This record gives sequence, structure tokens and C-alpha cells, in this order.
Amino acid sequence: MRSTARDLTEGNILKQILMFALPLMFGNIFQMLYNTVDSIVVGQFVGTEALAAVGSTTMITNMAVFFFNGFSVGAGVVIGRYFGAKDMKKLHLAIETTMASTFLLCVLFTVGFISAVDFMLKFMDTPADVFHEAAVYLRIYFGGISGLLIYNIGSGILRAVGDTTRPLMFLILTSVMNIILDLLFVIPFHMGIAGVAYATILSQFISAALTLLLLIRTHDIYRLEIRDLTLDRARLKEIFSIGLPNGIQSVITAFSNVFVQSYINFFGSIAMAGWGCYNKIDQFIMLPMASVAMAATTFVSQNVGAKKFRRADEGTRTSIMLTLSITGMIALLIWIFAERTISMFTQDEGVIAFGTFALRQNVFFLMFNSVNQVLAAAMRGRGDSTGPMMIMLITFVLFRQIYLFVVTRYIANIPSLVAFGYPFGWITCCILEVLYFWIRHGKREMVTD
Repeated sequence: MRSTARDLTEGNILKQILMFALPLMFGNIFQMLYNTVDSIVVGQFVGTEALAAVGSTTMITNMAVFFFNGFSVGAGVVIGRYFGAKDMKKLHLAIETTMASTFLLCVLFTVGFISAVDFMLKFMDTPADVFHEAAVYLRIYFGGISGLLIYNIGSGILRAVGDTTRPLMFLILTSVMNIILDLLFVIPFHMGIAGVAYATILSQFISAALTLLLLIRTHDIYRLEIRDLTLDRARLKEIFSIGLPNGIQSVITAFSNVFVQSYINFFGSIAMAGWGCYNKIDQFIMLPMASVAMAATTFVSQNVGAKKFRRADEGTRTSIMLTLSITGMIALLIWIFAERTISMFTQDEGVIAFGTFALRQNVFFLMFNSVNQVLAAAMRGRGDSTGPMMIMLITFVLFRQIYLFVVTRYIANIPSLVAFGYPFGWITCCILEVLYFWIRHGKREMVTD
């Protein structure tokens, strides 16, 4: 049987990164469709308050997903390094430890986040006309979050050995299923916001089951043996030393975005709905950079494992140039068609106006964030997860919150200044991250393979 793993330690660098990143990007697009389709369906068929409810919950759901993705990154770096070094014994130990940890974390996440729903919504100052529906959506979503977590970690294992195609196939199938179930539960069954939540978790469980089945039944080198599941202390330490800083950074950053959401909530449900639409589009724009960043992590980890340090550095530079080019082109198109893009979610003129303003003000600043994402990913591939974590916490959390506090209290509490909180964090992060990378990792440029 032909192996589906991809060795990134040989061949043309740009081609290898593109061939790895493109399935990731399409996969990320389809995964994003889960929550975005929820917003479109409730915006068009339920109402503005339901749209605001789904939009305002995005930052909360991201806290859970981002933390687990951090764990997935740590596992992927460790697995990719052993794959690059051709150390099959440690490769299997890492895979089995990763999956055993995943099953335990699923239980903790489900119980913990369901218990915290009301607290998180109150913390964001969620308006009364939105609170109930937001709580319903979140409780159902977190009740089925295990499906999303298992799929993400399973696809992370496949990415670490270079297989991005089959996870994409599973996502396409379940995303189509999600759209069908959304429309079925909301229109003929009149289930409202609960309907889109149930559609999402059912589809996620299907993708998780398919990915788990693939790992168990494959005859490739990354086969998962359920009877061999273990919590190997050495592998667990390696995974968490890389994944935990990234997960903590992602959770705190998402928590910081909850603060931003609370500032937006001050302007009412129309602004909340418009901001929610902007966030959905913003996340789509960031998909190419996120995909190239994932490719950079695997590329660097495999080449570091193979002790090809110069190739790892060349891959980092190539990834940055690639993501800047793609993000710039997308940003231009979104700026031109901003109003039409927001109108996909709603026909409310006030919501469209607010979402359009937020998109056009912020979209080009994502160029700075594209550099942030790739540099941080490349450093994680080298095993340096703490440096990017500290920089992003300082800029995305501390600096951003100081900025929002100062401008709203001492300058003017207006939407344009509040919305600029995102770009302010991206710009300061880019400056500090470039300096850190040059000082800490620039010396590797002189290393020959």
C-alpha cells in the first residue's frame, strides 16, 4: 500500500510547502464553515438577536478550541520530529500518548465549559435580549465539543507525517452535512438557534469518527493501536513543553478578545451582530496564513529532526513571503467587496454598515498578523514555544487592553477606536516577534547542513 505520509526534508521548498498547505487551507475553510453557516442561517431565517448571539459566542468557543489546538501543535512537533529522524519507536509512543491524553481532556473540557457558560456570558456583559439564546447555543456546542477535539488531534497527527489530504476529504463531507442539517433543523423543524448547534456537533462527531477509524485501520507507520494507549511520561513532557505555552497563549488571547467583545457590546445588538459578521470574515481571511503557518511548523520540525537547519530557515523565509502575498491579495478583494460580503449574513442595513466599516478599517493590517503567525509557527517547530507565547500575551492581551482602556476613557469611546484594538495588537506583536526571532534564531542562518 502506498504511504500517505510526506517527507518534507527533501525536494523543492516552495512546492513542498504549497502542496502541504493547500489541503490544510481548504480543510480550514470547511471547518470554519461550521460556525459561519450557523451565523448565515440564523441571520437569514431566525433574526438579528439570534445572529448577535451566535456572533458573540465565537470568542468563548475559540478559547476551548485554541487551547486544544495548542496541545495539537505540541504533539505535531514531537511526532514530526521523530518522523523526520525516522525513530519509529518514539513515533508510536508519541501518537499513543497523544490520543490517551485527548480522551481525558475531552471529559474535562466538556464538564468545565458547560459549567462556566453563564459566568462567561455575564463577564462579557451580554445584553438580556441575546443572553438566553447565546447560553442555549453554548451549552449544546460544549456538550458535543469532544467531536471537534478528537478530529483536530487526529488530523494533527496526520499533518505531522505529511498527510493533509484525507482529513480534508472528511471535512468536506461533514461540512456539507452540517449545511443540510442547519437548514433542516431551522426551516422545517423550527428549532432556531438550538438547531444550528445540534447540526454542528453531529457533523463534528462524524468527522471525529472517520479520522479515528483511519488512524486505527491504516497499515502506515502512524497506525494507532488502541490496546497500546499509554501516558508515556517522557513523551508527555515533550508534548506539553511545546503545546502548553501555545495553548495558554491562545486561551488568554481569546480571553482578551472577550474583553474586546465586551467593549463592542456597549454599542448594542446591531453593533454586536455587525462585529460578529466581521469576525467571521476576518477568520476566513486568516485561514491562508494559518495554513501556511501549520505547514511551516511541520516543515521546520521534520527538518530540525533530520538536522537540516539551513533548509528549515529557508522554509521559514519562503512561508513568510508566501503568506504576505496571499493575505495582501485577499485583503484587497475583501476591501472592495466588503458590503456584499457582510450582506451574506443579514439584510439589516445597520448590521451591514457596522460590519463593512470594521472590515475596511482593519483588513490590510492583517499583513502584520501573517508575519506573526508564520514566525511563531516556525519557532514552535524548533521547539521554542515560550518566546512566541510571551510576545503574544504581552501584545495581544496586555498592550491591547491598555489601549482599549485608555482610548475609551480618555480619548473617545467610539467604534472606530475600539475596532482598532485588533490591529494595534498585531502591529506591536510583529515588531517584537521579528526582533526576538532575529536575536534568538538568526544565528542558525550561518549553519550549513
